[in-house]
Amino acid sequence: MGSDENRASPDAVNVLVIIGHPRADSLCHALAEQYIRGAAEAGARLERLDVRELAFSRDVDSRIMQLQETEPDIERARRLLGWAEHVVFVYPTWWGTMPALLKGFLDRVLLPGFAFRHAENAYGYEGLLTGRSAHVITTMDTPPLVYRLAYRSPGYHAMRRATLRFCGISPVRITPFGPVLESDAAERRRWLERARLEGLRLRGAVPTPVERLLRKLASWLVALRLQFYPTTWLVYALGAVMAAGSAALASGAFWIGYAALLCIEAATVFVNEVYDYSADRGNPRYGPFNGGSRVIIDGRLSASELRAGAVAAFGVAVAAALTLAVSTDVPAIPALSTLAVLAVVAIGYTLPPLALCYRTLGEADVAITHGPAVLFSGWLFAGGAPGEIVPWLASVPIALATLPSITLSNVPDRHADAKVGKRTIAARFGRRGAIDFALAATLAAAIAALVWPSLDGMPEGQGIVPLGAVPHAAWLSWLLVRARPGDDDSPRRAMLPMIASLSYVLWFIVPPFVAELF
Repeated sequence: MGSDENRASPDAVNVLVIIGHPRADSLCHALAEQYIRGAAEAGARLERLDVRELAFSRDVDSRIMQLQETEPDIERARRLLGWAEHVVFVYPTWWGTMPALLKGFLDRVLLPGFAFRHAENAYGYEGLLTGRSAHVITTMDTPPLVYRLAYRSPGYHAMRRATLRFCGISPVRITPFGPVLESDAAERRRWLERARLEGLRLRGAVPTPVERLLRKLASWLVALRLQFYPTTWLVYALGAVMAAGSAALASGAFWIGYAALLCIEAATVFVNEVYDYSADRGNPRYGPFNGGSRVIIDGRLSASELRAGAVAAFGVAVAAALTLAVSTDVPAIPALSTLAVLAVVAIGYTLPPLALCYRTLGEADVAITHGPAVLFSGWLFAGGAPGEIVPWLASVPIALATLPSITLSNVPDRHADAKVGKRTIAARFGRRGAIDFALAATLAAAIAALVWPSLDGMPEGQGIVPLGAVPHAAWLSWLLVRARPGDDDSPRRAMLPMIASLSYVLWFIVPPFVAELF
């Protein structure tokens, strides 16, 4: 259906329907016709590509894909993909995935430079077809539930994750029809009507209120950066069991106190997203452990939403702190003072006037707020004496072991950080200076692992720490020494040292925690 035949309103959705069945009299063609009928009734602007009618070589026969001759139909397909806001694929599931016809079409159309590009980020690529959604309508002889449970949906994963999301197209809705062999005329009529209704509702292209809510919630979860929270909880719980044993984990004070800490951490990451926006926007070397969550850059959340989220999270933290002070036996002044100082220092990582990461104090800030401050909070809220030195001593190796990971995470970001005036260790002293600092912190933590078991009042599990921490330190040190030469600080190259540094700190937390717990 050409654009001159469309019945579309000025603000309609641009919908491209791609039919990948090699036979014209197929059920897939009938489903596609009904989808187009429904979408036309909804006012969509429609284009259609029947792959069987296109003239093109299905094989990529050039070593450099972009140098292969581009047939007019392939060029037209790329123009239509660029025009489309919503792409609908209709094809049969054969041998668990798509027909060779459609696979060859995708091989020729989705080329580097058009659908994706190689990038410096941790993933090695970046999708170029962002801002589009997709709907896969597929027929199959296997019952859809069996396809999911017994075969684990290989075609779904190939199309949704490895193809469309790889190119930046998201969300991707999948609607299966089957088993076809066992269907009768009445059931096929129901399927055709469902296809028409899918088009009429423009499912996936126009999100329902529930879908909008779920997408917004998913964006907030991404902004929270939940991958960093388990370690904080473990350190907090270690302080609590050091003070009162396993019973501390069942107390109301423990969980109310953790709610305050959790909300302080949430407020911190939201503030960081807002105040690091300039650096993150100009940073092509982002990854799961660096470069922020990118929710503002990707348009998933606005800066004003994140500011409101930070205020709300801080408000809940204040409420939890006051509840802790008035409804538990935790001494109010030490508890409120501890949480107040922790909040100021944590949020002050990027928030002016402190803006500690702009003063080469960001790494120390993270090490303190994720080590001594959190462990002492757990100790205090579980009934530990405020004046005891034991929790502070126990947290020193944790702080030292935390420094390598936060330092290394800033290495890929150093150029973007330097441009906006951030003075992280990596931005100020360069890649090698940051690696040397991380190496020194790694060795210092290993030495502490050997010395600390002999100190009075240390957790019983402290004696087990060297058995894992010292070999891990040797491995991490070897990785860091190998990383010193050259100037390759890409996130992909830094991934193994980053994982090694993030897991290093667990040796200083988990054995003492388990020993105190049991």
